[in-house]
Amino acid sequence: MSTVRLTQGMLVSRAQDAIQAGLSRFSAAQQQVATGKRLNRPSDSPSDTASAMRLRSAIKAQEQYTRNAADGNGRLGLVDQTLTGVYNQFSRARELALEGSGSAGQSSREALAAEVDQIRDDLLSQANTTYLTRPVFGGITAGSRAYDDTGAFVGVAGAISRQVGDDVKVRVDIDGRTVFGDGASSVFAELEDLSTALRANDSTGIRAGLDDLAGRLTDLSTVQAAVGASYKRIEQAQDALVDRSLYLTSTLSELEDVDLARATVDLNLQQVAYQAALASTARVLQPSLLDFLR
Repeated sequence: MSTVRLTQGMLVSRAQDAIQAGLSRFSAAQQQVATGKRLNRPSDSPSDTASAMRLRSAIKAQEQYTRNAADGNGRLGLVDQTLTGVYNQFSRARELALEGSGSAGQSSREALAAEVDQIRDDLLSQANTTYLTRPVFGGITAGSRAYDDTGAFVGVAGAISRQVGDDVKVRVDIDGRTVFGDGASSVFAELEDLSTALRANDSTGIRAGLDDLAGRLTDLSTVQAAVGASYKRIEQAQDALVDRSLYLTSTLSELEDVDLARATVDLNLQQVAYQAALASTARVLQPSLLDFLR
């Protein structure tokens, strides 16, 4: 039976290895308690580090979707508010046309026509409503107006959408032509014709104005319903984003964060083990040749 011969140098080498290993474990435990994180470098756990990176990327995407949703709600909220004012103006213009279709005197018709002119100017201003310097009814135009002073559409056709989820994209603007028309067929031209008809006591022109405004009110109701549906869809997406963000954050915390109570106990254990290694090494290194000669 063979025996393994242990020399003083071997004992010293093993003791030093034990000290180094204990110090490394003690340092790792101390860092976890100090940072509150289980993953402080990729080498701590390559697979968990990769998972954490994917989770952080997903959280960043959720944050961007949240910002997109807030921007979309801001735009749609302004559009809805503007359309409410437009609806009131359309209704008021129709009331004026109805009043002018009766037996009103010339001075009364002049007053009615003047108010119609004011409504036209106000509608033109509302058609150029802007959100962050861009007209909400101007499509993808880079300009500051959707309609010029003549009532012609000067925007650029195109939908403005916001992505509020991985597979959820919502349109957040309205093509102004669906509300106000364009050029000779715009509500601005129709109100000019109505104003002229009122001053001239043209019953045929007044009836045509009434019909035009009735059609505008019907179309506007359809547009408002579409805006409300888009707004509701974004609100639902926002609720889903909150739930998703909470889930991702919780999962990342479980992956990265340390159990402080357990880490504190482990730190104490590693400290005791390190001190024990130091004490045993001190006893191994203590004997010298002089000790054996005594």
